Amino acid sequence: MHPLIKDAKSRMDKSIEALRNELSKVRSGKATTALLDSIRVEYYGNHVPLNQVSNVSVLDVHTLSITPWEKPMVPVIEKAILEANIGLNPISDGTNLKVPIPPLNEERRKELVKLIKKFGEDAKVAIRNIRRDTNDHLKKEEKDKKMSEDQLKDA
Repeated sequence: MHPLIKDAKSRMDKSIEALRNELSKVRSGKATTALLDSIRVEYYGNHVPLNQVSNVSVLDVHTLSITPWEKPMVPVIEKAILEANIGLNPISDGTNLKVPIPPLNEERRKELVKLIKKFGEDAKVAIRNIRRDTNDHLKKEEKDKKMSEDQLKDA
C-alpha cells in the first residue's frame, strides 16, 4: 500500500474516532459515565479529569454515582459539574454524589439532533478534504513521473 494511502487512512480513522468521541458526550437521556468525561476538577492546584479523583458509575438508567477518593473533594466535584453547564445537578450526601439525568424535553431533543447533524457533517467534510488532498498528491506524483498510471490506479 502506498505511504500516502496509509497516511490518509490513519487520518480518516482519527476523524471517525473524533466523531465517536463527540457523540459519546451527547446526553441521550440515559446515564452513561461518558457524560462526565469532559469535566475537569481542581485537585491540589491542577485541573484533572473527574475519573482521576473519583469512581464514576451508573446506579440505574437515570442516575450516576460519583464516589470521590478523598472526602474534601465532594464540594469541588459538585462545583465542577455545575460549572460545566451540561444541565446536570448533583446531589451530595456528604461522602458521595448522585447525579440524576433528567428526561429530555422536545426542545432539547431538537437541539441535540442539530448538534449531531453538525458533528456528522464536520466529520464528512474532514474525510472529503483528506481524500481530495491524497488524490491531488497522487496525481502530482504521476505528473512528475514518480509513479506510473498503473501504480496510480492500484493506489
